[in-house]
Amino acid sequence: MTAPPLTLAEELLLLAHDPARGRPLHHARYLRWGLAGAALAELEQAGRIAEERGGRIAVVNPLPPGDPVLDGALAALPAPAKQRRGVAAQRWVRHSGRPVHELCLRRLVERGALRREPRRALGLFPYERFPAGAVDLLGPARERFAAAAAAGFPDHRGRLLGALVSATGLDRTVLPGRDHRTARRAMKRLAQEIWTARAVERAVRADKSTADGS
Repeated sequence: MTAPPLTLAEELLLLAHDPARGRPLHHARYLRWGLAGAALAELEQAGRIAEERGGRIAVVNPLPPGDPVLDGALAALPAPAKQRRGVAAQRWVRHSGRPVHELCLRRLVERGALRREPRRALGLFPYERFPAGAVDLLGPARERFAAAAAAGFPDHRGRLLGALVSATGLDRTVLPGRDHRTARRAMKRLAQEIWTARAVERAVRADKSTADGS
């Protein structure tokens, strides 16, 4: 039986993941917001949500798409009958990043791409790491992304992923060095043009401004 394709959020998580240390390569909170933005992007593609004026999310079809990650994200949005006004996308990605992240991790563990390893800090405080599993999905994900970047992001999915990589600040980690400056500039433009990535970028920018001012 053929495994279902990766969601955009799962692919973004793999791009941002250190398979040896079992943790994100970049700022974990910003990654979580990016995963939430990725879930929104795919829900829009599936015809479940739409952008309203002012960067708000409107659920236009509450039927679950049938994917655990997307179903969970859709369930976290107010149903059409209960919303007088759509929820702000920037606010939603900040509040929903953690549960979307957990759904992605759970799904990638089920796929065999990651392993869940419980640990304890100082022998007392529990936490988890997710090193690479037996099924290599990370290598192909990075190869696809590198090929898309080299080609100038010719397809819609590649543009979405590039926009989200830039919005989370992961671009210099995934595409480092002077040779990738053109691709990084293109990704930055995409992050401003695509509303789901723009919500993530604004949440990250607001968080950095708050930290700088504290």
